[in-house]
Amino acid sequence: MTLLPQPRDVLALDIGGANIKAADGCGWTHAEPFAMWRESPRLAEALGGIIRAAAPARVVATMTGEIADCFPDRTAGVAAIVRATQTACEAAGCRSPEIYRVDGRLVPAGEAIADPHRVAASNWHAVARLAAALVPAERAFLLDVGSTTTDIVPLDRGRPAFLAADDAGRMLSGELVYTGVERTPVPAIVRALPHAGARRPVASERFAESRDAWLLLRGLPEDAASHDTADGGPETREAARVRLARSMLVDPGSFSADDAERAARHVVAAQARLVARGLVRVAGVVGWPPAVVVISGHGEPLARMALEAAAWHPATISLPAMLGVDVSRCAPAHALAMIARGQLP
Repeated sequence: MTLLPQPRDVLALDIGGANIKAADGCGWTHAEPFAMWRESPRLAEALGGIIRAAAPARVVATMTGEIADCFPDRTAGVAAIVRATQTACEAAGCRSPEIYRVDGRLVPAGEAIADPHRVAASNWHAVARLAAALVPAERAFLLDVGSTTTDIVPLDRGRPAFLAADDAGRMLSGELVYTGVERTPVPAIVRALPHAGARRPVASERFAESRDAWLLLRGLPEDAASHDTADGGPETREAARVRLARSMLVDPGSFSADDAERAARHVVAAQARLVARGLVRVAGVVGWPPAVVVISGHGEPLARMALEAAAWHPATISLPAMLGVDVSRCAPAHALAMIARGQLP
């Protein structure tokens, strides 16, 4: 959704390693690509444009971009992101931002910098609180599939019941699966793809990403104006076909649209199995299967494939259907704005 020059009481920012997302908790959202590893020096400028357009009375923020390799460690990453947000607020004439922690508190910028590990990678916790509020009497899971990662969060009778609070711990527990519907390199998903009656090895190179498979299968919409792709080409099915051919070092001329769809189905099925393993692992540790799964993010087709791959058939609640695709994609920011208003437990 585009920026609108309209004052808002709360603006919530979700500052990631590849995208900046914003929401007001009332249905307005904004998302834009931001390659933190390349562009961190201009973070304050990018945030300032969003803040000025929204003209909020209050700014709150969560983040995952602190792990970008432009920062020597999380402590430095958190400090850089918080200070950039402060600078952007000052330039826009707003008061200093409040930063979200994984214990559910919003704290002043200085406190966030002083205790960075409670601030790092906190956005999943905000979404989990929103999901938990929808299933107050159930044992449930949040299954949030985004562009880069998938979050699996146990929810126990209206509260997040997570196993680990930091990225490394969540990867170990199965709660963080490093695969998503846009930015995952194809060789991180599969080692070979079907073509012309053979299983061709995939080059360990960033020729193609998961977005190409989902474009080809119409799980993502085409956007010829966007070039946030492996080769800088457009986000179209034809360009995705070429990128997927190159991942096998095959001449694109010998790789038909049918070939591309067949290979794409192989990629997404492998992703579904990855996410399914995370679901089963988390369920095994908590000791119960979920009665309900709340699906969030813009990768709902992958979420549903993963449930099938796990042979699970729970009741599901779709945030894209309930809130709209744009709000679901920006669910951490949307939930954070609600938290700032006191609308979520």
